[in-house]
Amino acid sequence: MGTFLLLAGGLLLLILGGEFLVRGAVRLAERFGMSPLLIGLTLVGFGTSTPELVTSVQAAIAGSPGIAVGNIVGSNVANILLILGVSALISPVKVGPSALRRDGVIVLVTAVIFAAVAAFWRLDRLVGMVFLLGLVAYLMYAYRQEKMATAVEQKGHTAAFEKGEAHAEVVDHTHRSHARSAAKDIALSGAIAIGGLGLVVIGGDLLVSGAIRLARGFGIAESVIGLTIVAVGTSMPELVTSVVAAFRKHSDVALGNVLGSNIYNTLGIGGVTAVMSPTDVPVQIIRFDNPVMVGVSVALLVFAWTGNRIGRREGGLLLLGYATYVAVLWPK
Repeated sequence: MGTFLLLAGGLLLLILGGEFLVRGAVRLAERFGMSPLLIGLTLVGFGTSTPELVTSVQAAIAGSPGIAVGNIVGSNVANILLILGVSALISPVKVGPSALRRDGVIVLVTAVIFAAVAAFWRLDRLVGMVFLLGLVAYLMYAYRQEKMATAVEQKGHTAAFEKGEAHAEVVDHTHRSHARSAAKDIALSGAIAIGGLGLVVIGGDLLVSGAIRLARGFGIAESVIGLTIVAVGTSMPELVTSVVAAFRKHSDVALGNVLGSNIYNTLGIGGVTAVMSPTDVPVQIIRFDNPVMVGVSVALLVFAWTGNRIGRREGGLLLLGYATYVAVLWPK
C-alpha cells in the first residue's frame, strides 16, 4: 500500500506543482513585459512538461535509467497512441498540411535521432547539449514563424504555439487583476512559482521512489514501470488539455499539443537529463521501445496524410495500438 501511496502522492504533487510553477512564472513574465507569444513558446511550453523533466532527471540521478529514459520514450508513445487516440474519438482531428510537413516531420526526425543515439552512443553531456541547442533552434524558428503568420494574418500555427494554447484551453493565463501593487504581485507570483517548483521536486522524488519500490517488490523491470505507469502519469496534463480541446472542437490544438509535447520530451527532457546525469539507455528500450516510438511517429504521419484528418476509426486504431503495446510490455 505504501508503494502505491508514494506513486499517487508523487503524481498529484507533480501535477499541482507544475501548474503552480507555470502560473507563477507566467505572471512574473507578464509583469516584466515579456510578450505573450514568447511566454507561450517557452514558459508554458516547457513548464507543462515539468513533471516529465523532473521525474527523468531524478530517476537518472538515482541510477534508474529504465525509469528516466522509459519516461521519455513512454510519454512520446502515449502522446500519440493514447492521448491523440482519445482526442480523435471525441472529435476527429483536422490536420493542416503545413503543420504536418513541419512539426510532424520534426517529431519523426527527433525520434529517429534519439533512437540512433541510444543504439550507437549514450545520453552523455555532449548529446544533451546538442539536443538542447536543437530545441532552442526549433523555438527560434517557431517564434519567427508565428510572428510572420501574425503579420500576414495567416493560420497554421506551430506545435510549440499550440502546446501553449492547449494549456490555455484549461487555464486562462491572462493576468487581469491590477488591484495589487507591482511589487506585491511580483512577490506573490515569485512565491507561487517557487512553491510550485518545490512541489514538483518533492513529487518527482516520491514518484521515482515509488516506481523503484514497485519494480523491486513485484519483480518488474524498471523500464516497464517507466514506460507505462510513470510515463502515463506524468503525461496526465497533456491528456487533460488535449481532451478539453477536443470537446471544444479545437482539434488542431489537440494535435499541436501532442506534437509539441513530443518535441519538448525528446529534445528538452532528453537534453536536460543527459546534461544533469549522463546515462546509458537500457537494451530493452533500444531494441523494442525506441523502434515502437519511431513506428508510431510514422503511423501518425500516415494517418494524418490520408484526408488531412485523423478520424474516429484512426483514433480507435491508435488506442488499440496502445493497449497492445502495454500488453506486450507488461509481464505475464
